[in-house]
Amino acid sequence: MESDINLGLEDVFIKHTSLTYIDGIKGILRYRGYDINDLVSNCSFEEVSYLMIYGELPNKKQLDEFTKELKEHYKLPRHVLSLISELPRDSDALTMMETAFASMSSGEYSWNKENDRKQATKILGENLGIISNIYRHKMGLRLKEPDPKYGYAEAFLRNCFDNVTEDEINAMNAALIIYIDHEVPASTTAALIAASTLSDMYSCITAAIAALKGPLHGGAAEAAFNQFLAIKKPENVDSWFEDNIVNKNKKLMGFGHRVYKTYDPRMKIFKSIAEKLAITDDEKNLLKIAENLEDLGIKRFSSKGIYPNTDYYSGLVFNEIGFPVYTFTVLFGFSRVLGWVAHISEYVENEERLIRPRAVYIGPGEKQFKKIDER
Repeated sequence: MESDINLGLEDVFIKHTSLTYIDGIKGILRYRGYDINDLVSNCSFEEVSYLMIYGELPNKKQLDEFTKELKEHYKLPRHVLSLISELPRDSDALTMMETAFASMSSGEYSWNKENDRKQATKILGENLGIISNIYRHKMGLRLKEPDPKYGYAEAFLRNCFDNVTEDEINAMNAALIIYIDHEVPASTTAALIAASTLSDMYSCITAAIAALKGPLHGGAAEAAFNQFLAIKKPENVDSWFEDNIVNKNKKLMGFGHRVYKTYDPRMKIFKSIAEKLAITDDEKNLLKIAENLEDLGIKRFSSKGIYPNTDYYSGLVFNEIGFPVYTFTVLFGFSRVLGWVAHISEYVENEERLIRPRAVYIGPGEKQFKKIDER
């Protein structure tokens, strides 16, 4: 019976999707048929959001209407802001996000295409207010509403920082697009399991955030970045690699992927952004460490199909924009909310079936029961 089990559900298909196509051998990623490089180079996050929700890239009128509706929901309900402000500042950022979304659960939800698209747009707007105010709270800043005169990436950054540059806005827009979706990793699967019971969207997202919180999923960017910090200087890379990776057989963080057996195309985009944004000596130092370590990792692991993944350089980009390391995972979640709502809508609308797997029993056979005095 053991042969019937796919631990980790590896290569088990649980749904049909028209959202994301991945070729892990050739290193291809497409959203609804469009290559990730084309979307990052030419589109705003709002355009790609429309694509994922409605199935096609919008024309100018459609984008204007969608953006207007999105901005109407930047403002959060008062109880959500109050809840965020009352959480301890040293709380985990993802725990704050999880709490905020759980507090917005309707408890009931009527699933249909029209409702789903309106709800998804509403959630995306609220998501911006949630994540930017989580950052403000953790930094000891007064919570405030995002300014609807700005587009999504810019409104987010301006609600976090006093000053932002055009390069930082473009980098944030790119990061948001890159992290939107990646088929059905652990967090999306958790959202789908909740959705299969016909729970509401907010509860499904809460389930996804709980899965994202684990270091084997959402925490990879933080782990890779902390690895660079531990090395300290580019000239330390060789000895650090020999000691930790070769001799102690530790995992090289930011390397390897369940699907990709070549370069992750998202990683290449993040690397080019990291190179562009590296201005200070500290930023250039970390970039050089990452590049030197990448070279060693490729020499040692590429023959096994292990290459850098998207999280290898994303932490450098977030750091260069101005975010502390403890926010990296919640920034991943900030973008992935769109992928979650797109997948759960697609599943419930097209092929909803309660997800109820089985387990192979390996315990003892029937035992004779004895009352407590006889044990």
